[in-house]
Amino acid sequence: MANKRPDGVYPYIGTDTWAKHLADAVENTCEQHGVVPPPRTGITEGLATALGDTEIKKIVATVGGKKVLRPNTCRPVQAGADTVLLLICDVHGAAVVPWDLNDRTVSSWTPPSPEATQRVSALIAAETALEKAEKEQRIAEKERDARRRAPGDETYAAEALAAAGEKFVEATQQVRDAKRERDALLAALGHRRPRPVVQAVEDNGQPMAALTLAEQPYEVAVHIQRYAAANLRRAGKTRGYDLTESLVASGQLTRGMSVLQQWQIKTADGTSSSLWRMVAVTANNRALARLDIFGLRPEHLVTGMPQSLCPLPKEKNDPTLLLLNQREILNRVSAGLNEASAAEETEPEHAAQRAAKVATVPMEIVIGCSKPEALEHVLRALNVNDHLRGIQPYDEDARLIALFATLVDAYAKEGQLGAVLADTFPTARGAELLDLGGVRDALTANGPLDPLASLLPPSEEVSPVTMRDAAIRAITALVFPEVPSAPPSTGKRQVRDTGLFWPIVQGALQEPPWSQIRAKAAEARTRLWSAAIAQLYLHRENILSALGLFGVQEAKEGSGQDPRSLKDLFLGADAGDPTAWAALVRRMAPNLMHAPERLITPGQGSEAGDSRKGVRRTPSSALAALTLAYTEQTPHVSRALLLSFARAVLAHPDAREAPEAPEGGRPVCYGERYWDDTTRTAIVPGMVLVPDLDGSPTSFVADKAWFDETFPVELGRATPPHAARGASGGPSTTRATDPADGSTSVHEDVPVDPRDQLASLRRELPARVELAEGSYQRAVAAADALLADFEEARRLRTQLGEEPLPADQRIAWMEKLVKARDAAQTSVSALQQVESLILQI
Repeated sequence: MANKRPDGVYPYIGTDTWAKHLADAVENTCEQHGVVPPPRTGITEGLATALGDTEIKKIVATVGGKKVLRPNTCRPVQAGADTVLLLICDVHGAAVVPWDLNDRTVSSWTPPSPEATQRVSALIAAETALEKAEKEQRIAEKERDARRRAPGDETYAAEALAAAGEKFVEATQQVRDAKRERDALLAALGHRRPRPVVQAVEDNGQPMAALTLAEQPYEVAVHIQRYAAANLRRAGKTRGYDLTESLVASGQLTRGMSVLQQWQIKTADGTSSSLWRMVAVTANNRALARLDIFGLRPEHLVTGMPQSLCPLPKEKNDPTLLLLNQREILNRVSAGLNEASAAEETEPEHAAQRAAKVATVPMEIVIGCSKPEALEHVLRALNVNDHLRGIQPYDEDARLIALFATLVDAYAKEGQLGAVLADTFPTARGAELLDLGGVRDALTANGPLDPLASLLPPSEEVSPVTMRDAAIRAITALVFPEVPSAPPSTGKRQVRDTGLFWPIVQGALQEPPWSQIRAKAAEARTRLWSAAIAQLYLHRENILSALGLFGVQEAKEGSGQDPRSLKDLFLGADAGDPTAWAALVRRMAPNLMHAPERLITPGQGSEAGDSRKGVRRTPSSALAALTLAYTEQTPHVSRALLLSFARAVLAHPDAREAPEAPEGGRPVCYGERYWDDTTRTAIVPGMVLVPDLDGSPTSFVADKAWFDETFPVELGRATPPHAARGASGGPSTTRATDPADGSTSVHEDVPVDPRDQLASLRRELPARVELAEGSYQRAVAAADALLADFEEARRLRTQLGEEPLPADQRIAWMEKLVKARDAAQTSVSALQQVESLILQI
């Protein structure tokens, strides 16, 4: 005979029959509203198993022989152009788990990649090995201490004590080695974890209104869920009150929003399980606090609850048994709490007493969406809006990232996202064919960078380096849009035309009018840019490292980016073009900030405090010194070194293996070459080897000590004629000359050795030939496109019987084309002369 379940305030979950009724009602109601429902399995296993046995009966009705939801239990919500259907009901207080993709903790995650996932598995193994080593160390320490106190033969006791001491020393060394291995893996992960990738679940190839995670091993799923919960707790500490105690005292007074999500867990024996749960889209901190009150862990709800944590009366404990069915888990929890709350000896601090007011909580559950493939983005937008203008704000990084997402959405809403990208990438191979949804996800780090490949010119290779460069250029253009040039002064009051893009930025960021932009607004915009850029990197460092890179001029007039591709910039720098190198420095500035060994750090105090540890300099000083190293004559810097360094820096975020010294072995950081081996920094993927004067890698890793020694502060203070603001749009490297400053450089014309000049030309000419070839190829492609357009226009005019254009307009076009043709013919003559000169050098 089955035992009667104890009665109490904690609800028991409805039966399978009522779960099917709820699934029928949800599907029929979604059909009435014209939205796509979740998969039926998700409703029966994730939604129905979270509702009490009487709750489903309250929300389901029969109309015309069909099960539907009662009108007062659901409501549609408009999120931009998309519609979301929400179910309003009370759910079990322990049925909703925090969403590991909560926007408040977005800065705790890195972009997903297979290599990072493998490192997480290695980190879990390293942490397990460290726990085992620490346990062995404690055992060895106890044994040593026992030998010290043990009486007996003095000779034997001394030998036993020495053996125990040696064993403890070995155990301590194993702990030290295990910690070093774990710390190296943490450094390789950027002390973060790769963000879980969710997408709309598909049923027979059709996206549905629920989310799913890719299959992951059990240990990885547990580790990621614990990491997410720990970071959510950290972010929640900014509250001015104790949320957990508030829920215990008053319950949950407002609704949260949740959505169905599927976990696919693979165990060590090769079996797989598919678990449906509800995750909190909003009120994540409340969801975590409720689980704390119930004494439950999020990772147990989404990967399987150990039977020993919620046994039934007279049931034997099985440490290996995991409960996967949510109905059974919540019924066991409710039964245990109801039984404990009925007992007189139950203490006030017991979960049965503390969780009484959150036994059930009001919830809005996503049960339908008009565009399920964009469900994640829609839910993020709803959550971002709450926290940008809600009671508890994000921390600074998360707030800026969320604000940038709203800026991108504002461009998309105004229909200008494609236009601003087309202006930024004039030579794009397919700007008109952009997947704007994919671009939006790529720029906000919610998807891969692949959609940005259409922004690259046809001559540029599609690679992680070039696509990340395109992402940086696009983010810069969105945050610092170009403003039309001011018209000539007429002596009368004129209102500045700010173009199509600047008003979008002003509205999204709630900035003052254009004429009132000052340093405060420019700094806020720079912080926003820095936070958006940081999402693209595994090793994400302090966003203040970018302060000073943009000023009031860029905030008002635009970033003034060089439109050339990375390939053309490298060719130009190799050919001796200082503006190309200046633009390259600007392009690789984020890579210098976000790296395992960062080379640019936030400015700290006065630059006169060089006597303190490290060289104290502003980010602008570092970039100015690196820029001027191209033209300044310094004995320890060559053009080959600079270009090799630039290529390595741009590629370092994509490194999969730690660098090795040219002669083999492990390199060391330049600034640690005299340190003891046990105190040196672990060498991890993403570190860059120092190049020599020929551009070949050495056995040292470039760190801030090398950078500050190679590109000193004094170099950035030089003021040659070309140091003024160039095409790169960077800050000016000139400064006022202080009579008391002995470091001011005096530049005089020095005669150039003809042999050095010939060697320099021979080195630069190959790049100049390739640049000329690329220019001609683009000119030929433009002429072919122009011919095709004119032929199409002629065909359409003949077909439609339209009148020809005015004669003066046709004459003006022909005059321009005649000039272009004459210039092309002249250039052909010049190329023929170059061909003959090649044989003479």
